Amino acid sequence: METEIINLYNAMISYMSGDPRRIQHFTKVHAYSRLIGLLENMDDHTLFILEAAALMHDIGIREGERLYDRNDGKIQEQLGPGEAEKLLKDLDFAIEDIQRICYLIGHHHTYDPIDGLDYQILVEADFLVNLQEENSSREACENVYKKIFKTESGKKIMCEMYGMDI
Repeated sequence: METEIINLYNAMISYMSGDPRRIQHFTKVHAYSRLIGLLENMDDHTLFILEAAALMHDIGIREGERLYDRNDGKIQEQLGPGEAEKLLKDLDFAIEDIQRICYLIGHHHTYDPIDGLDYQILVEADFLVNLQEENSSREACENVYKKIFKTESGKKIMCEMYGMDI
């Protein structure tokens, strides 16, 4: 599974070639997803799915910009799974894995209901990164913490990262 993640990582760097900001974004989301998954004692296969989804979660952005001149969360959820499926098939991922990865990509901006630890952690990791990249206010960080964060590891990282005592 490690080789598949490395191959996917390289494929996503190529896919986002020329866009270092987005490459940096998905690498950070991947790092936090993996960290929280390990801290939450996630089983190896679910961690593999989570890591793949984290690397690809914003894959719909380029198509959204190309087709509609927009890259909002809704368009990412609509276009991301199709783009992801093509790339994952080229990398010989198992069809059952592709289905779950595409589901996560197609829902990573939908916060209710969140079904599965992989989904929860992906959302938390994306928020950890987005809040910093968007230079969000303390109030925004606290609201996201209260509404979104469920894992003990994600909560701890969020509080320490943003200096919150909640």
